[in-house]
This record gives sequence, structure tokens and C-alpha cells, in this order.
Amino acid sequence: MISQFRQERPDQRSSAPIQLGELLRAPDSPPGPLPSAPSPGPTGGEDRETGRKDGTERVRKKSGGTESSLGTSSLFRKLRSSNRGELDGGKGETVEDRGMRGAINSSYKSWVCPKSFVHFDAQSILFDLHEAAAQRGFVTRRGRGEGWLRKSNASMSVVEVATEEQATRLERLKLYSIEHVDLGARYYRDYFHGKEHSNYFGTDDKLGPVALSIRREKLEDTKDLKDQYQYRLIVRTSELVTLRGSILEDAVASTGKQGTVRGLPLKEVLEQVVPELNVSCLRLALSTAKVTEQLLKLDEQGLSQKHKVGVLLCRAGQSTEEEMYNNEEASPAFSAFLELLGEQVLLKGFTKYAAQLDTKTDSTGTHSLYTTYQGYEIMFHVSTMLPYMPSNPQQLLRKRHIGNDIVTIIFQEPGALSFTPQNIRSHFQHVFVIVRVHNPCSENTYYSVAVTRMKDVPPFGPPIPSGVTFRDPETFRNFLLAKVINAENAAHKSEKFHTMATRTRQEYLRDLAENYVSSTPLDSAGKLNNLISLASKKRERTKAREGAELGAAGAVAWRVQAQDFSGGGGAELPCALGVSAEYIVLIDCSTKEVVFNCFCADVIGWTPERLALKIFYGRGDHIAVRVPEGGAQDIREMVQRLKLLTVGCETVDMTLRRNGLGQLGFHVRLDGTVAEVEEYGFAWQAGLRQGSRLVEICKVAAVTLTHEQMIDLLRTSVTVKVVIIPPYEEGGPRRCVAVCVWFPLKPSFILCEKRKRANREKERCVAEEEAGEMRHTDKKKEAFV
Repeated sequence: MISQFRQERPDQRSSAPIQLGELLRAPDSPPGPLPSAPSPGPTGGEDRETGRKDGTERVRKKSGGTESSLGTSSLFRKLRSSNRGELDGGKGETVEDRGMRGAINSSYKSWVCPKSFVHFDAQSILFDLHEAAAQRGFVTRRGRGEGWLRKSNASMSVVEVATEEQATRLERLKLYSIEHVDLGARYYRDYFHGKEHSNYFGTDDKLGPVALSIRREKLEDTKDLKDQYQYRLIVRTSELVTLRGSILEDAVASTGKQGTVRGLPLKEVLEQVVPELNVSCLRLALSTAKVTEQLLKLDEQGLSQKHKVGVLLCRAGQSTEEEMYNNEEASPAFSAFLELLGEQVLLKGFTKYAAQLDTKTDSTGTHSLYTTYQGYEIMFHVSTMLPYMPSNPQQLLRKRHIGNDIVTIIFQEPGALSFTPQNIRSHFQHVFVIVRVHNPCSENTYYSVAVTRMKDVPPFGPPIPSGVTFRDPETFRNFLLAKVINAENAAHKSEKFHTMATRTRQEYLRDLAENYVSSTPLDSAGKLNNLISLASKKRERTKAREGAELGAAGAVAWRVQAQDFSGGGGAELPCALGVSAEYIVLIDCSTKEVVFNCFCADVIGWTPERLALKIFYGRGDHIAVRVPEGGAQDIREMVQRLKLLTVGCETVDMTLRRNGLGQLGFHVRLDGTVAEVEEYGFAWQAGLRQGSRLVEICKVAAVTLTHEQMIDLLRTSVTVKVVIIPPYEEGGPRRCVAVCVWFPLKPSFILCEKRKRANREKERCVAEEEAGEMRHTDKKKEAFV
């Protein structure tokens, strides 16, 4: 067990490995004071968090609990609790901090982007002008960034996916996801740079320095619409969250004529999207290469394809920093691990990413370890490859590199003592990945992994499944490389790095607003029009085309209350529902995290009500959202969007009667699809057809039932009421493109264990069916009711 660690925010994606205690404590070593730490188990998180009492000491705080992941504790509640844990007990927070933050909260009201604006990425949905203004005031007074408004989107980023990339969606899922990367930051490079566009900079009284990029582009003509234009927009404030996306020209209420070469007054476009922004402060940017360079740096300051990772050897009987740094040479087990991890390269003359190692004079050693993974370069600072100095017990030449790495791999040989980060004296190391080798240098060699992180570093994947050890070298290598990349990305969302990034962003914006603007205001065209209008009747604005955005590729967003099924109580959570041509996402408005996402191609049906909507996906699971009174139009828009972008359809309620023998008159498969219906029987007369999918049986979600339970419910219920998703016109059942693939950081609608077992059984059935191995007459695979 990791000494001095606490678990107040368990990683919701996986349970802790059964061997966690063995990983972090030698089997024959005495436990000492460790029993006071939380015990590892199948319901615990995969990693541990740590905080600092002062510059060097890390202390354990009271555990937040390790409630069962089988549905007895609401995951949404855990997410909210973890967020409150950061807010109420942040490092170094003073009474003054809390008082000032309370003042901000009392006057803060969430800003909602108009639905006519279509978002390019998930983080854009979180953009909040009011929040940016409030946070700016707080940062200015305190001179530091607080974690209470920090955003985290894990592997979910860009939602406006190009058509050619949509065809590779399943291929992308075969790789470990790279998380905590704002890929939407490339929006300016991909859609503005090198194309005709305008940049405007200025200083808003409330928001501070602001940078705006806007580009008008013509869309391809369709059968119904011609001469269509849209405006791509980027609105940058001092907050790291950025508004990125587009608005159709005919979705703008304007005095100008839509669809012409000239376009609309930019002031009116901005008034539609961000009416709170004082456009009179904006000035046209200078048309210089320096402006473009600054904007690219500003947007992509958080993107890096280069990572440096420390690797420390911990031999049998060792646990301290000095002992690990003083291992002069690599052991056979360590050498085998390094060979698995990367390629040994000669440093002199090395031209790729060197991570501050000397490539000219060998002052940092002659060789190092280097590799690439999914386009990322990784240079490892390996302790035994860095210079060894017998006269320097602290081995400062080694520690100078490894001690300044954000992520460090601790390689434990059999017999290594318990690892505790309290033994590591560094202000910079935020994450430790502990790898223990078992049966080294044999045919039965395997590895187990555990992770520790600072308390303000958010969780990251890939998850470590309970009880899993790694025997296949290639699988282990891919897992570990993804883990260390995600670890560093997540660490950059900690308070220290978030503060530095915010300050850097503020300096970039201030420099642009003060030194790279012309004297041309954004609303100059509007003033010219006003002068002309003095001699004529003032022109009225044309109305925006209602629902113009519903066919767009990016994400249209609505504010909803999402029902949380994970805790069994059906509590509701304020969320933003985003629907793009590729994804459906739910973002928790309190934690600012994507808590659910699936492909639009996975949607198989929906049940609309006046103020509520169920969206069925995968094998028949669903999410349920509700809008406030007066929001019926939102539900109609959501349904229209689903009709345009998915192959699903509206569900049908049926009440089924029994014949004289007590039979309903149809065959049902393991996955809930109807295999055969007796012609002209009661079920046939009710409208049930082959290929229909049962998603609810007597108000019970079919996906939660085993095949036996489903059959028992159909055969024994006095009144059989079902909700079905009708088949395609040709009779085939509606299916998803992936078998309930979950790939966000925290899938909040977690299946309970019973549902998992049922789904595994149904997935086997579907796999056999798709392979042509299932027959309608196979009574083991279907049943007559």
C-alpha cells in the first residue's frame, strides 16, 4: 500500500489491481505504520493522491471512502464530491481566498451560448463569458489561478469531425486514448491560418484583453439550399476555455442581405453569438506574420508532442531516493524492461527530441532511451544511463534531470520495499508510475502497475483493470506509454501549471491588444451604414431561419437535467447536451467534465415527451434528459437533430395479449431483438415485427436483464407492456456501430455488475449472429414466449 496516500477522489473508470499491495510493499517486509492507510481492494481507485503540508512533506488526509462500484454509490455524486474536495480543501487556500470566492459565487450567473452557434469541440460548450469575467477579477486580486473553475475533458475533444475521418471511428478505438489534450486548439491552424480571415483585438472593461478571429466561408450547395455561408469564430479571453465554432449566415438576424458576396456586418454576427462583449473596444489586427505567430502560440500553448519521463531503478531492499539514484548500473531485469520500453540511442549527434540531454559533448551520458507513440516523442531520463558520481551521494547530475520530470516511472525488482513519495524531495514530480516485475528474466515474466499522483492532478487512463497483470510485451508497452503521456497531460491541469498557463495566456492577449492593432474598429462598417441610413428609412433586421443550425456538423448544445442511473436513485444533474454529426456528449456543468459520450451512429431510437427525452444507444441502454417548463421547443429540436444525424427512430409502446395457451406469439433473442412473430397472432396485430428490439419490458430496461430474466418476465407478467424500437423497413434490427464502447474518462452512466453480465452474454450472441452462426431455430439462442 502506498504510504501517506489518501483516496478522496477514487478513479471511477476502474478498480484497483488486486496486487496493489504487493506492488508497493515487499511480500516479506513488515507493514510498519501502513495499516492506517486505506486498504486496496476491488472497489478502490487505481491510483492514490497526495498533497503537501509544506515544501517537502506530503501528508495523508482523511479518506473520502471507497464505495462500491457496483451501483451502490452515485458516480455523479462522487464527481460532485471530488469537485467540492478540490474547492473546499485546495492547497494553500486561506480564509481570504474562500471569502473572495464566495463573493464571486454569490453574484455569478451562468452564461449560456445561443443554440444558433455550433461548437467545434467539447470544451467550447463550457465557454462562459460571465465566468471569465468573474475569474479574471479573482486572479487579478490574488495573482494566482484557483482550481475551482478548472476544466477537464479527458479523451473527448473535437466533436466536429471531418467526413473522411468518420469512416475510421472504429479503428481509432483500437488504440489507447490520449487524454487531457485540447485538440480543438488547432482550430485556428486548420481553419483560419493561410485562409482569408480577420483578427480583432481589444480590452473589454469586464473581460480584460480579448482576441477574436472570424472567417466567412461558403458552404457546398445542396438540393434545397444554395449560396449558403457560415462564419467561423474564435473568442479568446484570459480563461483557458475558448469559444470555437460557427454560425450559419441565415441564422443571424441582420440588416444586411444574406447569401451575397459582401456578407453581413460583423458587429451583428457577434451580437448574435456574444452580445455581452463590448465590440466597440475591438480593433482590426495588423496584417503581419508576427500576429499569426502569436495567435498560434496563444492557442496551442497547451499542446506538446514531446514528453520527458524519468525512470528510477529500485532494487531489492531499497525504497529511498538516495538508494535509487545510487544504483550505478542496470540489472538484467531493468535492462529487459528498458528494451521493452524504447530504443537505446547514441546521444552525440542525436537530432530528435533530446529532453535537455547533451547531444554534443556527452556531459549527460553517452546513451539514452527514446521512443515514439501515436505521434508523440518520448525521451526517458534513465537513472543508470545518466552520469554516476561516486563522490556525490545525492547524484545531483542524475537528479537534475529526473527530479525536474513531471512523470517518473519507479521500476521495482522483487523484494523492493514500500514506495512512498514522501521519500522523494522534489517540487516538480507530480505523478509516479510504479512498475513491479515478477519472475524477471524468465519465460514467465510479467508486470503489474500502480499509479500515485498529487491531489490536484485529475485522474487519467488507460484504466488498470482489477487483478490484471501484463504478460504480453507489446500490450504492456502500449499501455505504459499511453499512461505516462496521459499522466503528464493531466498534471498540466494541476493548480501550479494551470496558473502558469493562465498567466502566459494573459500576457499574450495583453501584448496583442496593446501592440498589434490598427486604428480600424470592428463596427466601422456599421457606422458607415448608419450614416447612409440618415437619408433613408432605417432598415429592419431580417429574421433568422429557425432551426438553421440543426443540420450542421458541429455540436448544437442545450442545457438539460440529466438523470443519473448509477446510484439507483435517479438523481438529476445539470448538464449540457451536445449533439454533433459524430458524437452525443453530456457535460457536467459543475465539474466541467464530459460524463457521457457515444457515436451518433450508435443511437438506435428515442422516446420524446413534452419536457423529457430518452435516447437509446448501443444494445438498448439509454440516457434520459429533462428540460424546464417552457422548454418543449428544445425537445422538438433535439428530436429533429437526431432524425437528421442518426439511423434511429421513435420508440413504440405496446400492450401484448396472450392467446388461449397463454403465449404472446413471438421468439426473442438474447439481445432483446424479435426473431420471429406468428402471423396474424395478437403480437402481430399489435404491430410487433421481426427485427423489433425490446428496450423496456414491464417498465424494466431490457439491457439490465439476462435472457432468462427477460423470458421469465414476458411469460409470467399478467399485463405485458413493452417499449420497442421498430426495425428498418427491410426488417433488420437497428444496430450500433460499436458494442457499447465506453471511452470517456468517467462514463457516468456505469452499468451495474448485473447489467455487465447480461451485456457480455448478449454481445456473444450478437457476435455469433453477425458471423452467421446463429439460426432462428436454435433454441439455445432464442426463446418462444
